[in-house]
Amino acid sequence: DKVLPELIEPYELRAAKLREFLEDVKPSLRYDIVPLVDPYGPSVTDPDLQCLVVSEETHRGGEAVNRKRLENGLPKVALYEILLMKDPDHSPNEEEKISSSSLRQRLLGTLLRPPRQDPALPSHPYVIGLTGGTGSGKTSIAKLLGHLGAFLIDADKLGHAVYVPGGPAYRRVVAAFGAEILNEDETINRKVLGAKVFGNQEQLKSLTDIVWPEMAQLFKEQIREAGAQG
Repeated sequence: DKVLPELIEPYELRAAKLREFLEDVKPSLRYDIVPLVDPYGPSVTDPDLQCLVVSEETHRGGEAVNRKRLENGLPKVALYEILLMKDPDHSPNEEEKISSSSLRQRLLGTLLRPPRQDPALPSHPYVIGLTGGTGSGKTSIAKLLGHLGAFLIDADKLGHAVYVPGGPAYRRVVAAFGAEILNEDETINRKVLGAKVFGNQEQLKSLTDIVWPEMAQLFKEQIREAGAQG
């Protein structure tokens, strides 16, 4: 039930790290490192075992070991409980303790090798369309990409920009849908305009035929600006 079991290091590597740790702590220490092929390992069959180190999380497992030992005619072992160290820098989706599970999650966001510069790729900006329903996380993902260096183009803002007085679609929208869509300050009342087009496919197509090409032109201008900024 480990988190991201695919990223767990091979047994040979983990055993080598443990061996290095034990030799660093006490070179004269005698020990055996054995792979566990079941939940108990040699803890329920080794008559010479006297103590089992557990944590608060694994204490119940230690008690299960003692029950198995009694079933096998062996004496109980002493359970020595250690405290888990807390990770002061853990993120909300990680475990509070210092844990290999958290390390594996962090590994997912780590480059294993530097990005390769492919001369076959075009020099102009790579364009990603970020879509999704309300509350799907578009804004959060856009902010994250922005922090990584992406140039952000907000389609909602461009859509509003084509409607403003003096905007590229303003006069044609007013001509198509009438002066009743205007506020007192000559700006387009989007609620009134929305009431005219939503639910009316013909009217909606008339609006999108005017607005979308103008939005596309603004997109292209912003993409060129992104390219100019590198």
